[in-house]
Amino acid sequence: MTRAARADVRSVPLDMDDEEFARFQALIRDKAGIALAPHKRALVVARLYRRLGALGLATYRGYLARVWADPDELVTMLDCVCTNETSFFREPQQFSFLEQAVFPGWRRGRPRRLRAWSAACSTGEEAYSLAMVLHDQFPADEGWRFDVVATDLSTRAVAVARAATWHLRAAADIPDDYLRRYMLRGGAGADGRVQARAELRAAVHCARLNLVDERYAVGGFFDLIFCRNVLMYFDAATRVQVLTRLLARLAPDGYLHLGHAESVRCLPAIRDRVRCVAPAVYVHAGFHADGRSR
Repeated sequence: MTRAARADVRSVPLDMDDEEFARFQALIRDKAGIALAPHKRALVVARLYRRLGALGLATYRGYLARVWADPDELVTMLDCVCTNETSFFREPQQFSFLEQAVFPGWRRGRPRRLRAWSAACSTGEEAYSLAMVLHDQFPADEGWRFDVVATDLSTRAVAVARAATWHLRAAADIPDDYLRRYMLRGGAGADGRVQARAELRAAVHCARLNLVDERYAVGGFFDLIFCRNVLMYFDAATRVQVLTRLLARLAPDGYLHLGHAESVRCLPAIRDRVRCVAPAVYVHAGFHADGRSR
């Protein structure tokens, strides 16, 4: 940050008034589906404070006007307020369920092309965890092909996912065998970092996608959809809309994974359309493991 920008930061208020926060709440809910509780005002201020300074703006009201006038700044603002929290093999019980209860059946007579979607991929650890598991369980030399679509609202997070490079400490949750087989350590200018090997990078396709958009430009159906720990930020109506769109992309015998803190039980419009087969894992209500309709 330049000296001029640092001086501008000192002129930015350390709080916003009730009206300003209400306008940010409405804007963020409308554009990203995120419902900000009143106690989140300090978080919004903390995340936007330096952005105002970088733009030479001294009021949050002025920044709102800038966001409304500049679509690129709207994207930047959403980047600032997004929470990008993830890790490799997060909620490992769901990966164990796939390996023990789902994949053995898939290896028996299933078409040998698999598709997975990490629908709130953050910085990519989830998407590459899926890629490692699929590469391991469905080898190319046996005729299997797979791809993983990784999308997120945050352009900054998507850029990290696309680079597939993380601090070495992020790799602590990767099983040792996978770490040796699928990650590169260090390299020129990358000491203390790991990068996914080329075969994984080629299989993971990263893009920005807003889950509150009416259409999802991801193409086709998915055998696995992971949308974990993002629905909790939406109100009930938005959860129903997002889940309806996700289910429209889930293959008839596919599996939808939510976060363990998320449930469809309080969403009547969704709960009768799915069946829970493991903690926070759902299939279409009519799907039977042997392929019969219920």
